[in-house]
Amino acid sequence: MILRRSKAAAPEAAATPSMRSAVVDIGSNSVRLVVHSGHPRAPSMIFNEKVMAGLGGDLAATGRIADESSARALRALSRFRLLCDRFEVERVDVIATAAVRDAENGDQFLEGARAYGFEPRVLSGEEEAYFAGMGVLAAFPDAKGWVGDLGGGSLEIARIGKGQVKQGVSLPFGVLRAKPILDKGTGALAKRFGKALAESDLAIKDKPMPLYLVGGSWRSLARIDMEAGDWPLRVVHHYEIAPARAVKLADRVAAMDAAEIGKVPGVGSSRVPYMREASRLLALLVEQLKPSNILISAFGVREGTHFDALDAQMRSADPLLAGTADMGRAEGRFPLHGIAVDEWIAPLFESDSAEWQRLRRAACNLGDVAWRANPDFRAERGLEAGLHGNWVGIDGAGREMLGQALYTSFGGGTSAFPGGGALAGDKAIDRAIAWGLAMRLAQRISAGMAAPLKESGIRVEGNRLILSADADALLSETVEKRLGQLASYMGLEAAVR
Repeated sequence: MILRRSKAAAPEAAATPSMRSAVVDIGSNSVRLVVHSGHPRAPSMIFNEKVMAGLGGDLAATGRIADESSARALRALSRFRLLCDRFEVERVDVIATAAVRDAENGDQFLEGARAYGFEPRVLSGEEEAYFAGMGVLAAFPDAKGWVGDLGGGSLEIARIGKGQVKQGVSLPFGVLRAKPILDKGTGALAKRFGKALAESDLAIKDKPMPLYLVGGSWRSLARIDMEAGDWPLRVVHHYEIAPARAVKLADRVAAMDAAEIGKVPGVGSSRVPYMREASRLLALLVEQLKPSNILISAFGVREGTHFDALDAQMRSADPLLAGTADMGRAEGRFPLHGIAVDEWIAPLFESDSAEWQRLRRAACNLGDVAWRANPDFRAERGLEAGLHGNWVGIDGAGREMLGQALYTSFGGGTSAFPGGGALAGDKAIDRAIAWGLAMRLAQRISAGMAAPLKESGIRVEGNRLILSADADALLSETVEKRLGQLASYMGLEAAVR
């Protein structure tokens, strides 16, 4: 399966009617319900619940789903059916993966699921790899490389590039299935893994490419590495691990006991027993694929099924701009005012790269999200929205720039936010502060309305920062004060014409 997507990154789409959709994911380890609302390209998760049913727990030994696991999963599906009805979800996608696919009594389980009004789509291994790849493309639109999706019952590997999932295979090495093999020794797992990969039709190229990791076990593994390295940003999406470090991580995890692993922030208790398997499988995958670098993706099969269902135009939208615009509309006082603000301040930042331009637009999209906060804490609220928002299409350095611009815009001053700059660097933080001061000026002169921005302008001439306005009434002491702050920070003289 190959999906073609437009090369051009569309700006954030206009406001669209909010639609609630849901995905029920029947996996080998867990059964999960996720409900989304908002912009289709960057939907907001409004509900997320999982039940560790362990459908694949006995599969390696018996070839069947255990009765207890089946009952636990079906009970969860009963609740999920009720919740979908209460949420008034318009579309529910129900997918089942390796455990149901491979179990002798998988059909019996599906009959039980249908009793609750669900019609699960049992994904083949290749389809699972495809949707994992689509999930990564939804989060990393320009991604090119490998995708590794680790579940309880299987490991899917796909190759992506130019907006397409070009190849995908499924290997029977989920953490549940790998456990009894690894109990026999690392050599036994390495031998069987290497043999299975060699017998697949996966074409491994010599040129190193990035490897994108999907799945809760590998996200938990990344959190262990983040904790060990004292990483300054507690957002796992887009976290990067050097391949050599990933291999060494397997030995580090093997030396940790369950209590030590369980103390790592963000590692759920259900993941703790399988960290040894997850880390060893990652090491083997790295040894086989020899990737250039490794990136963690928060998006996977569930998000991939949603992304695959969108039309080409919607898929081409920038997920960061779509997401920030949607939040700006929901929490700001003045819908779409951020676009006008960005266009007003743009003449001051003509040297910004394309990436900085989209980050600046994202900041302007969020430029009014803190107005409900206590005035003494609006800067912190803005920082939180930018730095820790549930964004994709942005790395850690970008998050720091986004958070800094909002921190400054909401009155945080002209210094880096506490702890800021470790990822973005001084030059980027300096630019973000300038954006924030310019946004702060634009918000003041406009009062959140479009007309004052159309009736005024700002530009640099020589060593002067010039604010022009069609009517003197647009100017005020506060406006001129903020103009002076911006000019001073940019090393210019303020002037009004």
